[in-house]
Amino acid sequence: MPSGDPVFMRSPRRVSCGVAFGDLFLFPTGEYAIAARPLRVNDQIRIRQVRVIDDDGQQLGIMATEDALSRARGAGLDLIEISPNAQPPVCKIGDHGRMKYELQKKEKDTRKKQRHFELKEVKLRPKIEQHDYETKARMAERLLQDGSKIKVTIMFRGREITYTAFGKRLLDRMAEDMTPLAIVEREAKLEGKNMFMILAPRAVPLGPPKFSTTHGHEKPTVEPADTHSDERMTDSV
Repeated sequence: MPSGDPVFMRSPRRVSCGVAFGDLFLFPTGEYAIAARPLRVNDQIRIRQVRVIDDDGQQLGIMATEDALSRARGAGLDLIEISPNAQPPVCKIGDHGRMKYELQKKEKDTRKKQRHFELKEVKLRPKIEQHDYETKARMAERLLQDGSKIKVTIMFRGREITYTAFGKRLLDRMAEDMTPLAIVEREAKLEGKNMFMILAPRAVPLGPPKFSTTHGHEKPTVEPADTHSDERMTDSV
């Protein structure tokens, strides 16, 4: 299909209208849904007859384009060609500027609702001391509050791999401590000599963080989650 050609989707019920702006056009509901380049408005529509829908979504039937344009102008509105490949083309009577504003506002609201998470990693050792655990927990809390997902990794070395139960209990403890700020997106899983789980920030925290204070701390330097498992961390064993 050539670039810019409309794409139609049908429903057996009714026609719903919209207008294209920029590179994309979408009808939210109804008989037609079009993805196309910007469509023609008012005097740009030069075909003889069109099927017309009024500003309330009611079908007015087929009429001469000149009559449809006069009707639109008489109402102080625009005639917008919303389905150029239909036979005859479908036009909507409406406020072109208002439609553009509403679509742009809807697109902006949709982008706001989309949450883009960056995955960070916090590495622990199975025999980590309490002080070091709290340091790592504060790091995880700050990253979650910044909107990042957390990959919590337990690194087993040598014979430690025979004590994976210790690592599982440590991950369960971290998940419980992060409960006010996060949910467990992926349960604990053993891969090679590492065991990990993934925590995702809650949209609305259930309460304050357990370990972090409200003032006087520096942001930690955290490696990306795809770092090699053999890199050393500063945890005490």
